[in-house]
Amino acid sequence: MRSHLLNETTADLYRRSVTEGVDRVAAKLATTQRPHTGISVDELAPVINGIDLDKPLADAAAVLDELEDVYLRDAVYFHHPRYLGHLNCPVVIPAVLGEAILSAVNSSLDTWDQSIGGTLIERRLIDWTTERIGLGPAADGIFTSGGSQSNFHALLLARDEACRLVMKKALDEGHELTKAELLPKLRIFTSDASHFSVQKSAAMLGLGYEAVISVPVDRNRRMDTAVLALELEECAAEGLFPMAVVATAGTTDFGSIDPLPEIARLADEHSAWMHVDAAYGCGLLASPTRRHLLDGIERADSVTVDYHKSFFQPVSSSAMLVRDRDTLKHATYHADYLNPRRMAEERIPNQVDKSIQTTRRFDALKLWVTLRVMGADGVGSLFDEVIDLAAAGWDIIDADPRFEVVVKPQISTLVFRYVPEGDGIRSDLVDEANLHARKALFASGEAVVAGTKVDGKQYLKFTLLNPQTTTADIAAVLDLLAAHAEQFLGESLALHR
Repeated sequence: MRSHLLNETTADLYRRSVTEGVDRVAAKLATTQRPHTGISVDELAPVINGIDLDKPLADAAAVLDELEDVYLRDAVYFHHPRYLGHLNCPVVIPAVLGEAILSAVNSSLDTWDQSIGGTLIERRLIDWTTERIGLGPAADGIFTSGGSQSNFHALLLARDEACRLVMKKALDEGHELTKAELLPKLRIFTSDASHFSVQKSAAMLGLGYEAVISVPVDRNRRMDTAVLALELEECAAEGLFPMAVVATAGTTDFGSIDPLPEIARLADEHSAWMHVDAAYGCGLLASPTRRHLLDGIERADSVTVDYHKSFFQPVSSSAMLVRDRDTLKHATYHADYLNPRRMAEERIPNQVDKSIQTTRRFDALKLWVTLRVMGADGVGSLFDEVIDLAAAGWDIIDADPRFEVVVKPQISTLVFRYVPEGDGIRSDLVDEANLHARKALFASGEAVVAGTKVDGKQYLKFTLLNPQTTTADIAAVLDLLAAHAEQFLGESLALHR
């Protein structure tokens, strides 16, 4: 069995095995005609469940043959131009090269003695990102597994920073306030359109879902700052403490960017931590033409970025950045076997000092290789292309009488709904038609679109992250959706006659 360990004696086997795997994937990418095959869970589950994992196959080639049947054939391929579903991007080749290298070397980014070079590369990329945001010379951050973890980490820091400040003020005023007494009084403000991880983070941080105050959005699906101002004032009047205001730069459904300068002003007035969830919109940091859409982000106390969305990186590649590196200490713990306090005194750079993870992949390498090959403008121009595509897509849908579209996109999502001609068709039946159209399209394998609810009604969604997608693809998918919806309505109405 030692023959399977990657080392100096097996380098040739490693090269042959990986090359064969790459060849299989390359052949699949070259011949893929649809985003996926349309296979159902009931069809595939028995095949996978029937495999005896205690009986290995003869060699890697046999495993690759089996993978064709249980994975490669039926996988959802995000590179296909008619994958218009979730926030999954096609990936750039330099990043895939970085992925192959980091997996083989297998550095763990928790301590310096496990990741010499990797630690410094990650730190340089954090500095590069904070410079792009404009957070200032005291900024810092850490790579994470994704936007949800980044948001959680940021709100953990916001919670403990709020506790530190409020408890210090109480002590200065002559009375003691414990953390247990304070936690139920902390409040987080975010828009109705923000990511669910804000509520989930509040619950995991011991604050409860009720600690999150949802602020309505305006007609463009951006946080209504007039209501935010009132909510913040009411919070103070009730003897509660505004722990954080979470702004979103690229909401999951609408791609909308909250009014960051005004939110920053209000957060500052109420001594609240400002966090910007830019998991989706972070690609604008590299855009040669649209960086101004993020104006105000430089005033944030923390920022979430997901390179695996709009920087075209493989999952996972995310980071959480802070204005003041000292706040990262709220998540620091010194373990004698790993990162004893003396290491910090000796200026040994252990990334675990900043992270809520211990063992952590060298995901930063993917972005490093990408920037060294393509440059920031190269990445940003790809994001600009999909934003341009979304604008053209809005024109197509808005001009199509079969559909209604919610809002002009700021980035690259389009939320719309099939609306049948004529009056008298029940609203719930129209909802069912839209839901059916999405499901039927997915089952066909011809395209993948997302869905959501807006004001209680069922809508469809194009998430455009592939520069290879064209307006012809958009028009063709609209025709498919309309056909599925019309067939459903026709059959449903016939049954009720």
